[in-house]
Amino acid sequence: MDKTMLLNMEGVKKTIVHGGSNDLPRFITGTKVSFHFRTMLCDEDRTVLDDSKKVGVPMEVVIGNMFKLEIWESLLCSMRVGEVAEFLCDVIHTGLYPIVAKSLRRIAEGKDPVDWHVHTCGMANMFAYHSLGYPDLDELQKEPQPLIFVLELVKVEQPTEYNRESWAMNDEERMKAVPILHGEGNKLFKLGRYEAATNKYKEAIICLKNIQTKEKAWEVPWLKLEKMVHTLTLNYCQCLLKMAEYYEVLEHTTDIINHHPGILKAYFMRAKAHVEVWNEEQAKADFQKVLELDPSMAKTVRKELQILHMRMEEKRDEDKLTYKGMF
Repeated sequence: MDKTMLLNMEGVKKTIVHGGSNDLPRFITGTKVSFHFRTMLCDEDRTVLDDSKKVGVPMEVVIGNMFKLEIWESLLCSMRVGEVAEFLCDVIHTGLYPIVAKSLRRIAEGKDPVDWHVHTCGMANMFAYHSLGYPDLDELQKEPQPLIFVLELVKVEQPTEYNRESWAMNDEERMKAVPILHGEGNKLFKLGRYEAATNKYKEAIICLKNIQTKEKAWEVPWLKLEKMVHTLTLNYCQCLLKMAEYYEVLEHTTDIINHHPGILKAYFMRAKAHVEVWNEEQAKADFQKVLELDPSMAKTVRKELQILHMRMEEKRDEDKLTYKGMF
């Protein structure tokens, strides 16, 4: 039987749909909670916005880890394992849901929850409207409203009972993890395990980006983190070059150059990617920029230009054979 109650929280009404088992679990900082959720509008049709069971994987949060939608931590801490409860939450608790839902949807689609390349100054952020990429979330962001959360508590793990991944760390732990992940990536690169190395660099980048979102854009702490991100991104690009993912290299290096046009390694790596996809003029321009930034690179650049010349000759020969076959 449903049991409706008011929690000791303003603007929240809880209805127990299915009772849980045993006593209320021990929730402390670092406790990992696995749960399913369904989010609905408070309209006549109780329109469903998101449902983790459709994805097939439970949601996980770590208590006390500054999860953006803090109300979920409070709601979960009122539940027993196996319990299913419906929470009607006033708008004071739901304002950040569209941002959280965007990240969850990106994960479900196999995309990164954190956008790597967001470079907007504080003044621009004040006046720009940024679409979340989902019309229903855009509407909810413009006009916040009460929401219904149906939560099912699946599992509760204490801090010593699981290995903490980067998403479950606090900022201090993330900063400590970055050099470790960087070093592991370097070792894997030297062993020729390029795909495994990219995963290490990528995890380190996501750690830094999570920290960076809490800093004011273009101020000193933000810029220090940005420099660290660039180093890791260029290492990531080195792996991509080995994996023949040349267009992704062009994308990442161009983004760095557009916002920080004095980074020599970005020009050098972009030039090498241009060579591989036969962009002759772009490759020459980037190698010239490398020389301007560091004349001591002259010998290396000459060697790379010779490789470019050979690549272009091979391409022209291939094109002749192709056209000869056509006509």
